[in-house]
Amino acid sequence: MSAVVHPRVPPRRGAARATTWWGKAWTRAVEESAYAERDLLLGRTLSRSGRIGGITTDEGTFFAAVEDDHGLWTVSGTVPVLDDPSRTAFVETVAAEAGRVAALLAGELPHDLVEHAEEAGVELLPYGGELGAACTCDAWVDPCAHALAVLYQLTWVVEADPFVLLQLRGLPRDDLLARLHERADETPAAGEVEPGDDLETGLDAALRAARVLALVDEPDKPVDHLF
Repeated sequence: MSAVVHPRVPPRRGAARATTWWGKAWTRAVEESAYAERDLLLGRTLSRSGRIGGITTDEGTFFAAVEDDHGLWTVSGTVPVLDDPSRTAFVETVAAEAGRVAALLAGELPHDLVEHAEEAGVELLPYGGELGAACTCDAWVDPCAHALAVLYQLTWVVEADPFVLLQLRGLPRDDLLARLHERADETPAAGEVEPGDDLETGLDAALRAARVLALVDEPDKPVDHLF
């Protein structure tokens, strides 16, 4: 597993609501998990305050430091990871259309990908009862306002990069791409259908795009290591 620390979110004005369909689905789960509307109001206000440290995400977990007028608190949380059959089914669903890999790398989560995954028994987007959270504050409810603030900020992180959602579900980006690459390279047994050229071409294009993005992120590194 490889944890990722996301940049700290600066103060925001206004509602700062979710703008993508998957961001709205995540927000709905956050609001389902809350005990009271007052906690949600405090959580939304705190999420826009700039007083939350960079959120760290890993497979099935997240945590962040949160400051308010009463002190500095540590929020930790959990999201159920997909089991092995579900991860395999999701990889097959992504591979069913080559354009889905490129869409994910471009920061999009295709609606039909999630729908087809659900048809295969894979629930990618969590519901409220699946979002676990704890905080070092003395609030008697979980999630408290601090945890809700972190969960609200995770909305923006997941909107910017759907691979964060996959990571939280136990299928990080490198693992997904590696599984897709292995699948494209498999030699079919007798009677099986040859893997489509479209998948191999799409995956190759997607991997090249990922390498270009890596070059943009680390411009001082030699170009040769990307190809």
